Amino acid sequence: MLELSILGFLAEEPLHGYELKERIKSLSGHVRPVSDGALYPAITRLIKAGKLDEHAEPGVSAAPRRILSLTDKGHEDLLERLRHPKQVEITDQVRFNTVLAFLRHLPDRREQAAVLRRRLEFLDAPSSFFYRGGKPVRAEEADDLFRQGMLRVARATGAAERAWLAEAIELLDPPGEGQAN
Repeated sequence: MLELSILGFLAEEPLHGYELKERIKSLSGHVRPVSDGALYPAITRLIKAGKLDEHAEPGVSAAPRRILSLTDKGHEDLLERLRHPKQVEITDQVRFNTVLAFLRHLPDRREQAAVLRRRLEFLDAPSSFFYRGGKPVRAEEADDLFRQGMLRVARATGAAERAWLAEAIELLDPPGEGQAN
């Protein structure tokens, strides 16, 4: 997800490393913090792979700033990652939010809708934090106040997300316009 965030933010504009780190922190840092020890090696890998370009610009102080920009190869990689997110990027809320943050860069609305359909299918499958006898436990069946709370909040959040996904899919790929089911 770190590489997706790097590619996604640099698709919007060239940035220096610190500013890129701050944007990534704003996106998911409260849940999954990004360290310099993870960010800068990822940037180096992407530069070596020809997906990022870097050049120096004069800084505010004496030190020059390292400005990063997306190459054509990096842009193609970003689009491929958005077209075909890994299953964990569909099922994990924070990872899915990272995909959502950059999905607008995918130019084909049907491809955008296909990603949203995958998330909706995942959310529509019966699941729970807790199981009894191999079946998901619903909030009304939870054996304590705190588990009831977790399940009620998850149900409400899931309902809101499913409603938004259905609306977005309909806007992106209305029925009767070549939708692939």
